[in-house]
Amino acid sequence: QVQVMESGGGLVQAGGSLRLSCTASGRSFTPLAMAWFRQISGKEREAVASTSWHGSNTWYADSVKGRFTISRDNDNTVLLRMNSAKAEDTAVYYCAAATRDVNASGSSRKYDNWGQGIQVTVSS
Repeated sequence: QVQVMESGGGLVQAGGSLRLSCTASGRSFTPLAMAWFRQISGKEREAVASTSWHGSNTWYADSVKGRFTISRDNDNTVLLRMNSAKAEDTAVYYCAAATRDVNASGSSRKYDNWGQGIQVTVSS
């Protein structure tokens, strides 16, 4: 059984930093591309950032470019460093892992394993 688990969420002041972590695990499970999505209250889920299998390529939404950094800590763990946080970054953040695609992508269809989500609140 595959488990995708996020951690590190919480409350941060506007302009501050927060680091999210996600570990995907399971028997005979190797996450390839991994990504972070978020869902702002009342809106559809949107892609935030993605990294390829070995972290050589990344993709970012325009809204977070230059502020967020995604990285692979190891084969099963992906990090999201959020700098210069804004109130509009407040959302539930979801980690996603792909088992059939190695490339970084913001398309949710490429990811077949998802975490439960973790709340990030940016206070202004």
